[in-house]
Amino acid sequence: MSVAVPPPAPQADVAPGGPPEPEAPPFVERRGVPAAPPRRIAHIVSVSGSQAIAVLERDKTPGAEPTRVEIGQLVKMPTPAATVVGLVSAVSAPSPAMGGGEDIGLIEINLAGEVALDPKDGRLSFRRGVAHLPTLGDAVLLADRHDLTRVYTQPNVATIEVGTLYQDPAVPARFLTDDLLAKHFIVVGTTGCGKSCALTAILQRVLMQHDHAHIVVLDVHNEYPAAFGERAELIDPTNLHLPFWLLNFQELAAALTSGDADHDAEVEILSDAVLTAKRRYSDASSSRQLARRPGDLSGMTVDAPTPFRLSDVLSVIDEQLGKLERTQKTMPYRRLKSRIETLASDQRYSFMFGSLTVQDTMTDILGRLFRVPNDGRPITVIDLSTVPPEILDVVISVIARLAFDLAVWSKGGLPMLLVCEEAHRYAPATTGKGFEPTRQALSRIAKEGRKYGLSLALVTQRPSELDATILSQCSTAVAMRLSTERDQQVMRANTHDGALDLLDFLPLLGDREAIVLGQGVAMPMRIRFHDVTAKGLPRNVNTAFSDSWSRPNLDRAGLEAIVTRWRHAGRERP
Repeated sequence: MSVAVPPPAPQADVAPGGPPEPEAPPFVERRGVPAAPPRRIAHIVSVSGSQAIAVLERDKTPGAEPTRVEIGQLVKMPTPAATVVGLVSAVSAPSPAMGGGEDIGLIEINLAGEVALDPKDGRLSFRRGVAHLPTLGDAVLLADRHDLTRVYTQPNVATIEVGTLYQDPAVPARFLTDDLLAKHFIVVGTTGCGKSCALTAILQRVLMQHDHAHIVVLDVHNEYPAAFGERAELIDPTNLHLPFWLLNFQELAAALTSGDADHDAEVEILSDAVLTAKRRYSDASSSRQLARRPGDLSGMTVDAPTPFRLSDVLSVIDEQLGKLERTQKTMPYRRLKSRIETLASDQRYSFMFGSLTVQDTMTDILGRLFRVPNDGRPITVIDLSTVPPEILDVVISVIARLAFDLAVWSKGGLPMLLVCEEAHRYAPATTGKGFEPTRQALSRIAKEGRKYGLSLALVTQRPSELDATILSQCSTAVAMRLSTERDQQVMRANTHDGALDLLDFLPLLGDREAIVLGQGVAMPMRIRFHDVTAKGLPRNVNTAFSDSWSRPNLDRAGLEAIVTRWRHAGRERP
């Protein structure tokens, strides 16, 4: 393989035809760590599309240490019009030297953006995309700390600092707040890699800078009650109030009807009974108001979020049963009635079906769930760990649908973030394995939510099991350690960025390390998240067996207390 003749000395990182901008010198110190000057390490021998190949050069200075080039490092290539920057994606020696000669080393570079003169303020600034490609012979230099700061710290843009760059721990890793939150993001990683801590670090930084935020966390494992301190509104089944009349008919039918051969008959009976119950409640409420004639059903549907009483539903079913002849099938009526009575008396469902009186408290419910006003608590943590699995999907569906409807009716005036832990559980990739209304509600937010100021933050350990439509709408991916090849392939297929080669190293990432791709960062980067303080750590229920088994850990009295709480599930938290 022929090697191009080395070009002249590297050009300065300045705008063509003008003096250097008056800013900090290129070799600065941050946090007491001296920065090394940029070194010419290679020259370009091939450019194809968004990739370039360069031949490594040997430093002929006596006693000079060879430059170490690692995958993921940022490099720059000065050109007459701009300075192109890219990420090293591969290092190789395709032609090993024979007879004691020197190997020819090659590096592959993914071109990501360029530093050029900003006509607005006359300063050099980084922008994505490359308008002026490097050519044969152009020098390749390692980016110094000044370059890293310029590329990864965008001026005049709202950002949050969540960690440090892997390439240089003295340079902070920043996310672009508006692009991260407004266009959905996802955090993926295998169990134990630090997903919960990463999410906590992101949300804590957001809350530090935004006192009037509106964030809802669907916490399916009871991990986050202590993560946000007094700034969080904590909701669990003991204080959650999500009345049944807020459910649309599809959700109500899923909770009240069976899935066997009588399903269709039960749905038809329930539809008539609910509509009649809504009419009776409306008639009773309007008896003191002459705005509408009693019995007028204009504009009323089974899906409208209007109050009604379960006792009226049961009365309608009893009335219909009394009209049936002995030859007619009564089983659907009896089973539906039995199911409603069971749910109304079961303490586990008291947050939805246990109220003895019905009042129109929709404004209060929405205000508490979505923090309007937030009263110094901009984040709601909803503990769903003790919600019965038979109704968990219904609860998540209701909250997601209410969030979307509130965003639409507020005409985008109430920006909100909905955080979904274990998202693959209630929005699975395979149809028929989850509650379809939940998938539809989240899919609608993913596709249309940003038009109304509603965004999703998804957290999952199995991106391959998450609905593909929802996953594809996430514009920022925080990819932590992933060991399963199928999950890695899904992330590659759904990541639209010029540094996909970085995803090949997902199995090698350490705890709290991540590769971040997408619009929420200035350009792809490998980072390490800040350590979360012990006071703000998510709750970790994993037990150290070696420590726990070294001493007695539970006695008879403790077991009896557990059984008592178990039997009274729904009255108190575990």
